[in-house]
Amino acid sequence: KTTLIRQVLKRFKTLSYSVSHTTRAPRSNEEDGLDYFFISPAEFEEKIAKGLWLEWAKVHDNYYGTSKSFVKACLQKGKSLLLDIDVQGAEKIMASGLNPVSIFIMPPSFEVLSQRLLNRGTDSKEVIEKRLVNAKTEMALKDLYWYVVVNDDLNTALKELYSIFKKEMDGE
Repeated sequence: KTTLIRQVLKRFKTLSYSVSHTTRAPRSNEEDGLDYFFISPAEFEEKIAKGLWLEWAKVHDNYYGTSKSFVKACLQKGKSLLLDIDVQGAEKIMASGLNPVSIFIMPPSFEVLSQRLLNRGTDSKEVIEKRLVNAKTEMALKDLYWYVVVNDDLNTALKELYSIFKKEMDGE
């Protein structure tokens, strides 16, 4: 999914990536402020209490959220935003009145997803098991999205995403 997002951002220059906040520990290949803003649970909960999140959710025992101020700053610059969020967050954004274009990126099968998570080598078995349980729930909700892209072959998925973004950003 990250590879797809990076390629879409390279292709569409008026598109900005909405960097989410999380309370989970960074993976070895992640950079604070680029991949996520990594903050403490206490700081995240303080921002919940102050109403500073456009959307937030607790996923795999960690908080994830999209900052209202970050989104507002990007939109004021005339940028469209690409958000990489889970189903809980997507439901909140869809109900917010912002009218987003929603795309569900789906693995070709549950077995392939399991293998990809294992091959990534960044999560413990327990975390992978939680992710797989959540994935089953999320995949059952794919019909809530405007588009569903199956991430089986990278080039095919990219062509499909490019077509969606071109259509939606050109207002066709």
